[in-house]
Amino acid sequence: MTDAAAPTLTPRRRTGRWIIASIVVIVLLAGAVVAAEFIARSVVTNTVRALVVDKVGLPDDQGVDVQVAGIVLPQLIAGRLDDVTIASDDLSLGPLTGDVLVEMRGVPVSGGAASEGGTASIRLDEQQLRALLATLPDFPSGTVALAAPDVTFTSQLSVLGIAIPVAVAVAPGVSDGDLTLTPSTFELGGNTIDAGTLRTQFGGVADTVLDTRTLCIADRLPAALTLTSATVQGQDLVAAFDVAGGVLNDPALQRDGSCG
Repeated sequence: MTDAAAPTLTPRRRTGRWIIASIVVIVLLAGAVVAAEFIARSVVTNTVRALVVDKVGLPDDQGVDVQVAGIVLPQLIAGRLDDVTIASDDLSLGPLTGDVLVEMRGVPVSGGAASEGGTASIRLDEQQLRALLATLPDFPSGTVALAAPDVTFTSQLSVLGIAIPVAVAVAPGVSDGDLTLTPSTFELGGNTIDAGTLRTQFGGVADTVLDTRTLCIADRLPAALTLTSATVQGQDLVAAFDVAGGVLNDPALQRDGSCG
């Protein structure tokens, strides 16, 4: 009898094994890429958080959340992070204490270069706003309340030694980088009146509540920050800023700005 011929792999079996091997390799590569992306994102966010804590002088246990938009690895290779968002609640920044949100664009991976700039906002609740306005001379900050779209407070007009209470609603705004409070309406004896009527009744005595109040905070914040708007949103006052890209590498922009 002749020996049986040895079995051979058919082309179909060879093709099937090649496909399986290719799939395994692709899965392993994909897993490696996902792992590398996870590690890169973790390193970047932790590094940014550490820099913020160090540069701003925050307590080590201050909660700082860092988010990097998009896939991190290609951005690291390109040398810039497209969009970085930094958020922290109850953070003190100069005279302001509130919930802070910063969005920076084109953040360089290595030091020595400027970013493309960004924006920031600080959200102050009623108590935090009172603390800020307490720095205004002779301002009844303890009576401040928020009633969108206005800030309200209660003052007193003295006539012949008699103190007459008047409730004032002021519209927050910004002029040349300063916070402004511009009177809009007044309530006297339960009646709402305008500025002209108030001045007619009280003359120059009414100037204390008719004048626009201005508060400069630039000398207590990094020069890179420029106040652009102030609005009442819900139960908070939201102060918005432009952030100069050079804040990351220019010591002059990291130092406090100036007033006047």
